[in-house]
Amino acid sequence: MWDERYSVKEYVYGTKPNEFLEANASSIPKGKVLSLAEGEGRNAVFLAKQGYSVTAVDASLVGLEKAKKLADDNGVSVEFIHADLRDYDFGKNQWDGIVSIFCPIPSSFRKQLYKKLESGLKKNGVFLLEAYTPEQLKHGTGGGNSIDLMQSKGSLSRELAGLTFKHLVELEREVIEGIYHTGTGAVVQAIASKQI
Repeated sequence: MWDERYSVKEYVYGTKPNEFLEANASSIPKGKVLSLAEGEGRNAVFLAKQGYSVTAVDASLVGLEKAKKLADDNGVSVEFIHADLRDYDFGKNQWDGIVSIFCPIPSSFRKQLYKKLESGLKKNGVFLLEAYTPEQLKHGTGGGNSIDLMQSKGSLSRELAGLTFKHLVELEREVIEGIYHTGTGAVVQAIASKQI
């Protein structure tokens, strides 16, 4: 599905960074950042321009080719890795920041992924996320139609119990990101850190 979606010439989610990430990138300690399900590269390129050492993982080769072009066009270096998140090794105490922007993950896999994520963060490392909530179904402005792929304050609190939340809110905002995220969106935004 993703290769097909990304196979058009234009950047289907745009080339500008996610607004929540752009506004809160400074909450991530300078250093190594991992971007999950990076797609066409907009968030990884933005972070690299802020001086982070960025690794971006995505399962779509087509998306990653566009991401490489975007990085080249912006004169930044990003390590792009073609991998399914189910197979990707986060390592231990490796990342100053991990970013997840509209990354649809089945609930059955999220718990396992978040354990790897918590382990992969360094002490004081930060996890930053924006995701659609189940309320998004009434808007139909992006995110598909599976509640199971969506998140909430409650699910994040439960599934990331090893992190300390500095910011965790559900809200509605205008999400204008290319042709697939356009209009009022029901989102959850989180910034959490690893204290131990």
